[in-house]
Amino acid sequence: MAKSGDLFGGSARKTAPRGADKGLEKGPAKASRLPASGTPDEAGYTAASIEVLEGLEPVRRRPGMYIGGTDEVALHHLFAEVLDNAMDEAVAGHATFIDVTCEAGGFLTVIDNGRGIPVDPHPKFPKKSALEVIMTTLHAGGKFDSGAYQTSGGLHGVGVSVVNALAESLEVEVARGQLLYRQTFARGVPTSKLQELGKIQNRRGTKVRFKPDPQIFGAQAHFKPARLFKMARAKAFLFKGVEIRWHCDPTLLPPDGSVPQEAVLHFPGGLADYLNQEIDGKALVTEQVFSGRLEKEGGHGSLEWAIAWLSEDDGFVHSFCNTIPTPDGGTHEAGMRTALLRGLKDHAERIGQAKRASILTNDDIMVSCAVLLSVFIREPEFQGQNKSRLMTTEASRLVEAPLRDAFDHWLAGAPSHAAKLLDWSVERAEERLRRRAEKDVARKTATRKLRLPGKLADCTNTAAQGSELFIVEGDSAGGSAKQARDRSSQAVLPLRGKILNVASATRDKLLGNQQLADLIQALGCGTSTHYKADELRYEKVIIMTDADVDGAHIASLLITFFYRQMPKLVEGGHLYLAVPPLYRLTQGSKNAYARNEAHRDSLLAMEFSGKGKVEISRFKGLGEMMAAQLKETTMDPRTRNLLRVVILPDDREETADSIERLMGNRPEARFAFIQEHAAFAGDLVSI
Repeated sequence: MAKSGDLFGGSARKTAPRGADKGLEKGPAKASRLPASGTPDEAGYTAASIEVLEGLEPVRRRPGMYIGGTDEVALHHLFAEVLDNAMDEAVAGHATFIDVTCEAGGFLTVIDNGRGIPVDPHPKFPKKSALEVIMTTLHAGGKFDSGAYQTSGGLHGVGVSVVNALAESLEVEVARGQLLYRQTFARGVPTSKLQELGKIQNRRGTKVRFKPDPQIFGAQAHFKPARLFKMARAKAFLFKGVEIRWHCDPTLLPPDGSVPQEAVLHFPGGLADYLNQEIDGKALVTEQVFSGRLEKEGGHGSLEWAIAWLSEDDGFVHSFCNTIPTPDGGTHEAGMRTALLRGLKDHAERIGQAKRASILTNDDIMVSCAVLLSVFIREPEFQGQNKSRLMTTEASRLVEAPLRDAFDHWLAGAPSHAAKLLDWSVERAEERLRRRAEKDVARKTATRKLRLPGKLADCTNTAAQGSELFIVEGDSAGGSAKQARDRSSQAVLPLRGKILNVASATRDKLLGNQQLADLIQALGCGTSTHYKADELRYEKVIIMTDADVDGAHIASLLITFFYRQMPKLVEGGHLYLAVPPLYRLTQGSKNAYARNEAHRDSLLAMEFSGKGKVEISRFKGLGEMMAAQLKETTMDPRTRNLLRVVILPDDREETADSIERLMGNRPEARFAFIQEHAAFAGDLVSI
């Protein structure tokens, strides 16, 4: 074990005897003694500086830690938390219907006919009812063990208490044991005791009625019936045993008639019904949808899926765990992908086409695949309180094995569908391999749609002139960009995180990198000495990353790739950087977007100097933006700003030197650059 001095590069020192401090004062290296009150800095930092947040105060101080922010998405997440609790009662077999009512005064009501929240005194807090503990205490609930719920979406015990904390007003009614109880709250604090209102017949369950706090979400924030209806409808699809009754005040209904005033949402067909509505009117590779549902032994979980292969449209994957959407995927999606790939390869082997299928990868099967996947498992592990990604390792195996068996039976039972799917997948794989070898590939014609790489969503324009390719980071941002784009002229290629640094990578790594292979294949012009300008499939190649440090890093890696592998593309003026906003400013009906802090402050001073509170929301990334916002600010040629990447003739040598120093395989050069520009780096960190 290292001695104390060794940790800092010096020798260990023995403890000085009592009174030795006096002797130190007499020597030339005099040691100053601190005054009893400490230094001025210490005097200002005392026990009184340590603030203890109690109850639900942390939620109100930092709502973003619990619901991801204070924007429109976070506002509607409150509804999701309350609805999830009601759905857990239905999934557990205790509730058969859920009432959702959107009121004109900004209130939202969710009622279920489940068991009702317990109202007896809590053993740990005997002066409080279990209801009050659940509503006012973080990490309190009935889902931490499997006794109350076999499967559930609320696992952290913070959902409904967070809703209570962020509600201006909240009322809970519980019908239990033929008695009716009620308690009211405001901003997480009880405004009444638990009241027993008397006997009641033919009613049981829980009613939660609340209004979001304008102090948190802004005075103009309100629920959107279209979004609420879509969320409720998705829940009804996910559990076919529940009936969701929708009610909306007529004054809130959108004029386009997309939302009914009243509706009963009940879908006995489950996800199969859901998928059929999603893909209605679209051409399929196989006319038959692959769907099914399997219950785990003992009733401790289940798996349901509905999958179709689209021949001409972009695919999608919507997955859920315990009725909770998982937009970032996770282990259950990984199991599904493995099951489909192995199942199709096994089928090819059974019919003597193993050699053809040996080249298949997940991307060849999944790119135009429309998937709905729902799992119910005990004690799942999610990434973050918003539960955007399932992390349970066991979920991959629980999905893969049963789904692969069902897929095998489906392929064997429908030989014609299986043959079409195999031929379609092999065609995609062969197309991918041909492009990787940089063979000449003609641009798609009006009569045949070219099978393109990865998750590229191509445009319908068949000429390079006027076409644009947006390179975005991640499936989430890719999904938003695909919705926001002009399908006729704008293509979108999502990439997974940071690409390979080509300035320091070996040629073998470069050739074996799938993301770069997809990008090269999408552009169609070749690389290095094989670059052919007339084969470039798009007039503009636009790098669109988040307006943060990670986004800048990804953009720099992509620029390095184009500079090293396709310098003529840069010289031809085809490479651009998108300029997404970092902030949204709202004052009443007025909206503006700011690129950075300086732009934000300028807008506040010049355009929002009048009366009225200005709401400022910061975008976490492109995937967090609504499609309409992304289109307006970043993708629409009429309103966007683009930065063209150019190499000035007089700066060629300096550019080459900078790329080598900052991106090459000499870390000492990067270290020297950081030392030389430390003040500049400090400014970036402060931003």
